[in-house]
Amino acid sequence: MRMNICGLNRSRVLPEAQANNVKKILPRPLSRVNGWSPPLHSFQAISWATYLVMSIATFGIFIPFLPTSWKYAAYVVMGGLSLFHLVMHLVTTTIDPADNNVRLKKDYSEPVPTFDRSKYAHVIQNQYCHLCEVTVSKKAKHCSSCNKCVSGFDHHCKWLNNCVGSRNYRFFFCSVASAAASLLGTMVILLYIFIQYFVNPDKLRTDPLYKEISPKNTWLLFLPLWPVPVKTPVVFSIAVVVFLLAIASFVLLGHLLFFHIYLIAKNLSTFDYMMKTRFQKKSLPVEKKDLPVRKRGAIPQERSNNLEWSQSSSSVEPQRFLLSTLSQQSNVCFIAPAPKTLPQ
Repeated sequence: MRMNICGLNRSRVLPEAQANNVKKILPRPLSRVNGWSPPLHSFQAISWATYLVMSIATFGIFIPFLPTSWKYAAYVVMGGLSLFHLVMHLVTTTIDPADNNVRLKKDYSEPVPTFDRSKYAHVIQNQYCHLCEVTVSKKAKHCSSCNKCVSGFDHHCKWLNNCVGSRNYRFFFCSVASAAASLLGTMVILLYIFIQYFVNPDKLRTDPLYKEISPKNTWLLFLPLWPVPVKTPVVFSIAVVVFLLAIASFVLLGHLLFFHIYLIAKNLSTFDYMMKTRFQKKSLPVEKKDLPVRKRGAIPQERSNNLEWSQSSSSVEPQRFLLSTLSQQSNVCFIAPAPKTLPQ
């Protein structure tokens, strides 16, 4: 009688094993229209969250601390930069950067065919894309993230969740420049608040609502519409966090801005720059280590040592000698008695 342990059938195949034997057929991907097409990227959510945090903190907390004569100028300048950046960001994300023939002939609801490398060496050959199945422009590239050919391809931006090409490159550049300028303005305002707080805090309390507040360590946020009284540590903590976030964002965007200014001056795209850099790395000569040249007739060191040992073997006494036949990486040696018979 065979016992069935826990009621399990030994002849049963696990689901994982069955799944491995069956060839999985994945659905073919669709081409994405713009930055709003699924799947959305996490970097896109981070960029929008950063924009909202910086806007609320700048207009609702920090600008009301400025003197009256500076306050309205800051509202106009910072408001114009923020609004301009918002429009450029939306336009860059919404524009379809695909090639003209792709936008005219391609149906985005149809899946992209699978590329067969046994038939074609490259996706685009003689300006014909085997995936989009259309003739494209000379500088068009097929983006694997968007699954389509992009006219004047520069790069795929994860922060926009969209490709940057010739159709939206100007809007992309304006978006980066306006974001960097807005962050610079926020940092200037915060530096003024920090300096005035330690020099003369009364200059930060110019709003008429401060006349009704007697404690000097109480501050009003979101003036003049929704005043919220808070203590000094709260305001100082918010200012420090926003200042650090502004510095980090400004460094990243500033580096990106100057990089694209360099590309524009050199008449290059990001893709061209990457290909050029990769080609230069491959073309560098490989440094070869100089191997020691062995003269003709020279006897290897190990062999010569064995010959010397065999020639002088007659004078070897039965004493202990050092075995040095271990690996070069080992620091351990052994002492063994001398052999009775000489090696041949």
